[in-house]
Amino acid sequence: MGKTLVTGGAGFVGSHVARALAERGDELRLLVRKTTRVDHLSHVDFERATGDITDRRAVRRALGGIDRVFHAAGRTSMRRADRESVFHTNVSGSRIVFEEALRAGVERVVHTSSVSAVGTTSRGGTADESTSFNLGHLGIAYINSKHESEVEGLRLAAKGLPIVFVNPSFAFGPDDPSRTSMGLIRRFLLGRVPVYIDGALNVVDVRDVATGHLLADERGEVGERYILAGRNFTLDRLFADLSRLSSVPPPVKLPAPLVLGSIELAERLGVPVPTSRDEVRAGALWWTYRNTKARRALGFEPRSHEETLADAVAWQLDELGDRVRRDRRPERLALGMLALAGRTARRAAVGLGLE
Repeated sequence: MGKTLVTGGAGFVGSHVARALAERGDELRLLVRKTTRVDHLSHVDFERATGDITDRRAVRRALGGIDRVFHAAGRTSMRRADRESVFHTNVSGSRIVFEEALRAGVERVVHTSSVSAVGTTSRGGTADESTSFNLGHLGIAYINSKHESEVEGLRLAAKGLPIVFVNPSFAFGPDDPSRTSMGLIRRFLLGRVPVYIDGALNVVDVRDVATGHLLADERGEVGERYILAGRNFTLDRLFADLSRLSSVPPPVKLPAPLVLGSIELAERLGVPVPTSRDEVRAGALWWTYRNTKARRALGFEPRSHEETLADAVAWQLDELGDRVRRDRRPERLALGMLALAGRTARRAAVGLGLE
């Protein structure tokens, strides 16, 4: 096996991809920023290339002598304040990686996309690779940037870039060095998910996502996308399972308009809230998918969802240690959210001269 470059190799998905590639026997080079810690990869043999994917010269240097590229770098923030940086990294950075990979004449590029680049389906349905992208109107930077980065990849594929796309759903599992991809479980265990709304999502094991990357490299067709998905959950079922596995009480379910209205008002008035409008709007969607194409074309076989959730919760509990307060009642925080709605409404009324 030749030399392989991994961008974002220090992140959650990227580090698992790097481990899988090392086990396959690839000679690895990781492109990481100067300040990025890689101690969690101490048992993986790799060459470090320092730089950012938005720096064309750094990317060009990193691609020297490379046969294959796994492009897993990206920003996942859903905060509106991060919109420009999200687009800069996910779109401009990906464009640079793709253009320089084409220039270097690599044999294969596997791009870590997302199911958010595919789109969602109606309540009770499941989406697949042929689903028309239907999320642009939401104006959520992360979602639009992942879709646009795929467009950039297809543009370069038309010029000869041998690129394949993998679209993981919501990846859970052990060993999250970024502490962001497992943010939902982390916040749940800390009692920082006071409420939830009606919605659904697909959960896949990060270790299976890594395997799916290698399968796409070996068996994927140029220009094709493959959804790497596991089990579909309603949020009711997901939080019930997380509660059962952790003994942490589940959050309280509230109507989406109430939660969204409270957060929008709080943000306008400068009141701190534990989430954002975009996260709530995205959470109300039906992120449910079929992995039929990946199973058929790649031989993708995700493990049981019970194993994924159990390992993810166990790892996160071990990481958090005594920070997990099992007596913290999400009901109290939910009432706090309602109180926040009342306070912000009153402040708005005062500001408008209505009180």
